[in-house]
Amino acid sequence: MVRTLLFFVMFPFLALSCNSDDLGPAPVGDDYPAEMEQWQENRIETLKEPTGWLRLAGMFFLNEGVNSFGGGDDQGVQFPDGTIPEHAGYFVMDNGMVTLKSAEGVEITHEGDVINEKVIFDGEEALDIEYESLEWLVIERDGEIAIRLFNKANEQADNFNGFPRYPLDPELKLKAKYIPNPENTTIPIINVLGQNVETPSPGKVEFKIGGKRYSVDALAGTTRLFLIIGDETNQTESYQAGRYMYIDYPEEGSEYTVIDFNKIYNPPCAYSVYTTCQLPPPNNRLDVAIEAGEKRPVGWQGL
Repeated sequence: MVRTLLFFVMFPFLALSCNSDDLGPAPVGDDYPAEMEQWQENRIETLKEPTGWLRLAGMFFLNEGVNSFGGGDDQGVQFPDGTIPEHAGYFVMDNGMVTLKSAEGVEITHEGDVINEKVIFDGEEALDIEYESLEWLVIERDGEIAIRLFNKANEQADNFNGFPRYPLDPELKLKAKYIPNPENTTIPIINVLGQNVETPSPGKVEFKIGGKRYSVDALAGTTRLFLIIGDETNQTESYQAGRYMYIDYPEEGSEYTVIDFNKIYNPPCAYSVYTTCQLPPPNNRLDVAIEAGEKRPVGWQGL
């Protein structure tokens, strides 16, 4: 009887001990450094693409009705000087739909076809529009409509070879536990514009650093989990407003995945003022220094 009582008294502690040991560093292979080098090269090339974040040249919110645009000081939407005629046309916004009307003699195109008048945003789909080195599209943020402008002629982007990084640390590739949330769970996410948006959160992710267990809220990406994380390095070496990363959902039949902090990266607002970056929710601001991944950009104008 005494043995039976001891078993039931001690069982919770045994279970807790087992649970505390299920997380920690994930296995890495001999090809891990080469894998990370390839990941970094892909990251650089993505940022340098014609409509990569490094080539952002403007973000212009539209008013309901007629918005003139061009390079002139008198335009409602003023594109960068010297990139487009003084007056290039109009953006007409009508209940969330945007129509572009080009000025006479200004050859603005969509997929190579010259536009005179065309709906470029119907409330859901946005068309890519071009004029010489410029490319733009309409975006919507919390009910507000804006033009997001890219300039492919960007020497700084052409010469980009990566942001400063912490040394590769295989110990920060971690086994993580995914804990699903109830269906339709949302959490409030604030962006750099101060907009507060209820955002779907499919679950939480738990991991251990230095023997301590941490939990962060995950957001729903297209095919992966999206994490916005703040940590103590934000105060000194990494970007002040936190960093981003994607991780895989667990494989079917498993509750575990991998979170590799060597792949945590700077949000676009770290190096461009023309962004609407989301900020870490309170639960994702961790009291640990994660000395991995990208550091603060140098020589870029962020927020």
